[in-house]
Amino acid sequence: MNKIDCVIRRETANDHRTVETIIREAFWNFHAPGCSEHYFAHMMRDHRDFVPELDFVAEVDGRIAGSILYTTSLLVDDEGTEKKILTFGPIAVAKEFQRMGIGKKLMEHSFAEAVKLGFNVIVIFGNIGNYASSGFVSCKKHNVCLGEIYPSALLVRELVPGALDGRRWSYVESDAAQCCEDTEAVEAFDALFPPKEKKWQPSQEEFYISSHSVIVR
Repeated sequence: MNKIDCVIRRETANDHRTVETIIREAFWNFHAPGCSEHYFAHMMRDHRDFVPELDFVAEVDGRIAGSILYTTSLLVDDEGTEKKILTFGPIAVAKEFQRMGIGKKLMEHSFAEAVKLGFNVIVIFGNIGNYASSGFVSCKKHNVCLGEIYPSALLVRELVPGALDGRRWSYVESDAAQCCEDTEAVEAFDALFPPKEKKWQPSQEEFYISSHSVIVR
């Protein structure tokens, strides 16, 4: 993997369509035929849980090469105590800049800024192979569950060591992504971009398996 220098800065309104295009290209046919992640990003910016202070893009020679966006979410313990945390996604890197360390730089920069804002935990759904090197571990290791289960794809990163004290926490995701359930709205938004073919590819089966797997011990 060839590393590349990049500049991390806050996203501006003028960047929105470029960022949405990068997200669309990165996720197209990856999780399902087509994608909705670009619509999610478009709608997220107006959601109450959106964190504009952590909305970053990476630039290479003045060109946007990647993006990361955040919402707040919650951990709730068995006594009902709530802890406000962060969830990021989508995170995307333009295909020509992938495997150059840009995604990791976006994460590391945003993690540091998140601590300055007073956050100390991030929980995401993702492939551990993509995130272990950035400090994410299985939710089971921090006793973070989803209802009564520990999904294999639920990953936790303590931004401050010891932020989670071992008690059981239930993850409550922001409802920001519910907009993607409106398939007509997703299709109408996608029609604003150049046409692309929807099709099956092996990554979709991998995603199905990983997103439906749980840790039983």
